[in-house]
Amino acid sequence: MPPLSILIIEDDITFGTIIRKWFEKNGYAPRLATRAAEARSLLETESFSLVLSDMRLPDGDGIMLLTWIREHRPQTPVIMMTGYAEVQGAVNAMKLGAYDYLEKPINPSVLEEKIRGALKSAREPVSVPVIKEYGLKEQPVVSGVVYGGSPASQTMHKHIDLVAPTNMTVLICGESGTGKEYAARLIHKGSKRSGERFIAVDCGSLSSELAPSELFGHLKGSFTSAVNDKRGVFEEADGGTVFLDEIGNLPYEVQVQLLRALQEKTVRRIGSTTDIKVDVRIIAATNENLQAAVRQGRFREDLFYRLNEFAITVPPLRERREDIMVFAEHFLAEANAELGKNISGFSRPAVAVLNGHGWSGNLRELRNSVRRAVLFAEGGMVEPDNLPVFDSPALGATGSVEPLKPMDEKDRIISAIRRAGGNKSKAAKMLGVDRKTLYNKIHQYGIDL
Repeated sequence: MPPLSILIIEDDITFGTIIRKWFEKNGYAPRLATRAAEARSLLETESFSLVLSDMRLPDGDGIMLLTWIREHRPQTPVIMMTGYAEVQGAVNAMKLGAYDYLEKPINPSVLEEKIRGALKSAREPVSVPVIKEYGLKEQPVVSGVVYGGSPASQTMHKHIDLVAPTNMTVLICGESGTGKEYAARLIHKGSKRSGERFIAVDCGSLSSELAPSELFGHLKGSFTSAVNDKRGVFEEADGGTVFLDEIGNLPYEVQVQLLRALQEKTVRRIGSTTDIKVDVRIIAATNENLQAAVRQGRFREDLFYRLNEFAITVPPLRERREDIMVFAEHFLAEANAELGKNISGFSRPAVAVLNGHGWSGNLRELRNSVRRAVLFAEGGMVEPDNLPVFDSPALGATGSVEPLKPMDEKDRIISAIRRAGGNKSKAAKMLGVDRKTLYNKIHQYGIDL
């Protein structure tokens, strides 16, 4: 079978050559084009299994080339390469038909994962199976990675990239709805175990009776309902990753068994006298203060330190407000695909509403709000009336906080600036938004104070 042909479009010859050699080393047949015109010429005369294109080209941009490819080679998957500053453009590219995007500098393991996904998508429809049994759920690792450009998001992703290639146990902390499982899946994708199973377990749904069986398995007849032998999560994920979500809810007596499994790398099924060796990486997550739980006697101190080899904090959305529209655009593309809609984006007033809300429910609340808005939108764009009615004020300010409402937003901004004596930073704090958002709104409404 001949190697799969890959077209790389990159005007930086040095970087393009590095990527081409990586493809050659991994058994592909790559071609390198440095201009959009050269790429179109190659695509007209040759067949490629995949196109990997930079967003910026000397004779046009990647979006224009993507539009041409979608018209002339609609079955060829396209992955865009971009930098932090161009994430919004990459999101728009996905809305126009790109399979995914890669952020520079490129992580080879991430590149390999996305290539496999893109080639698979070109051959068959994407299905997302979900298996649920006593809180056990398994889904394919996400293919569309959305990187926020805020300092808080960049710090989080640097920590993910740092720890992912290791075998360290990771504890992910963050409020409900911030995307802790998403972070865990990114760690798995960046690890040497990425080709093996990733199994997520909701510890909050595991009772004291069911947890040992689900995690470690049981033998037939070991208890009343044990009608067959059962492999536990640790055995099923052997070689891969187990994600223990909301670890603080795990029954105390089961914490002892988990600690033993982590220390000895063995499990024992209920009813058995034989230990089974397992090789799994543990990623745990919590939305509570586990150290406080240790002090209260609800969580074992030795287990806490065993899980806390490396800690990652997923920041709340209010601390990365620059990312709101990046994620909103991503959720809009998802909702379009799910609901069979073709909403092109958000109107300026709708953007103002989204940027002004506090998002106490974090990314989960944002995703649900965008899905609802896409469902109700009747025109080509999401308007404020399509969004839920947000009653809570924007978070993140100190002292008195004024909520930004869509109907009287301009008046509130003018009032805040006047009360702040013209100090825009102080006015932004009073309104509960960051200074960049305030300046955007001042420009949007033509305010001259």
